[in-house]
Amino acid sequence: MKEKIHPKYQKCIVTCACGNQFEVESTVAKVSVGICSKCHPFYTGKQKLVDTEGRVDAFRRRYAKAGK
Repeated sequence: MKEKIHPKYQKCIVTCACGNQFEVESTVAKVSVGICSKCHPFYTGKQKLVDTEGRVDAFRRRYAKAGK
C-alpha cells in the first residue's frame, strides 16, 4: 500500500434522531443519522412512520395532483 494517502481512522460518535448514541470507527468524528436499529421498525417490530425532512408530505402533495 502507498503511504500517506489514506485518511485518518478514528473513533466516531453516531447520533440518531431518536436520541440514541453509539461509537464506531470512521474517518469522521461525528455522524448524525435519521434512524437506527433502536428505532427502526424492522428491528423493533413496531410500525411507525418516520418522516425525514417532510419527504412523506412532499410525496403526497406531488401525487395528489397526478390523481386528479
